[in-house]
Amino acid sequence: MLKILFYIVLVGVVIGLLSGGIHLYKVSKRNAAEMSQYEGLSIAAQPFPGKTLVIYYSLSGHTKDIAERIQKMTGGDIYAIKTTAKLDRYPWFYLNLKRQLSTKKYPELEGNIPDLSQYDTIFVGSPVWWYTMATPMYAFLQKVDFLGKRVVPFSTQGSNVGTFFTDFASLARHAKLQKSASFNNLPDKYNQAVDNKIAAWLNSLN
Repeated sequence: MLKILFYIVLVGVVIGLLSGGIHLYKVSKRNAAEMSQYEGLSIAAQPFPGKTLVIYYSLSGHTKDIAERIQKMTGGDIYAIKTTAKLDRYPWFYLNLKRQLSTKKYPELEGNIPDLSQYDTIFVGSPVWWYTMATPMYAFLQKVDFLGKRVVPFSTQGSNVGTFFTDFASLARHAKLQKSASFNNLPDKYNQAVDNKIAAWLNSLN
């Protein structure tokens, strides 16, 4: 009986590994296809009009990286959303996220929100968690009024944006939403292509 259970578990593990490997392969192929249109180019971001602020939440550093590239190209200010309690990727991390999303009890945020009235365009980005915005971004959007400013959302994710942008739009009070962009988490070999993608996106907003 134990031998049968062992083989059942083993088969399950093998199937899981195969499925994961196939998924990663498909994601890699999609990434390569998307970024091929930005490779071998040198797209310069045009001067961005008005005063710009880049707001982001990042846990692993992917969103921080994209936010800093946007800030550099626009010459704007930057603000990192931070939580009072550190969020770690412990084994039950995603279970806690699911509970936060279902109860709408989001992490407490640290510090004061910037004065948005002095900005013309506000970029706002976060990673995708559970196919939607990171829960600290939900907490941030509960507190902020965009005051009729141009607001440009962006996401970072493994492969799937889920309902990130529709959820953002439903909670971004008094925002004049502009063209959004999503960025898959990519290896360093795509750095120049990512810069080109950001520059092309920014130029389309001018």
